Amino acid sequence: MFKPVNPKQNFPELEKEILKFWKEEKIFEKQVDMRPEENKYVFYDGPPFITGLPHYGHLLGSIAKDIIPRYQAMKGKKVERVWGWDCHGLPIENKVEKA
Repeated sequence: MFKPVNPKQNFPELEKEILKFWKEEKIFEKQVDMRPEENKYVFYDGPPFITGLPHYGHLLGSIAKDIIPRYQAMKGKKVERVWGWDCHGLPIENKVEKA
């Protein structure tokens, strides 16, 4: 049923090949476009902001923001990921005040 897996497979190289294929064939875009418009789930991601040095909390937030849209897409929804932008958020204002 499945081809045998090469025990000496170069996984980083394989990943590059797969990524190249996805980019050339616009697989991600096709995955979004093939979903029905009436079964839509829009995920609004908050803007990037400064809260000091990167830490574990940033990683957890990023993971959650990735898992939720992926889960909805696997359920068959048309998921559009919309990134927010905020040039005047409070963390930025605080950094400017200190400068």
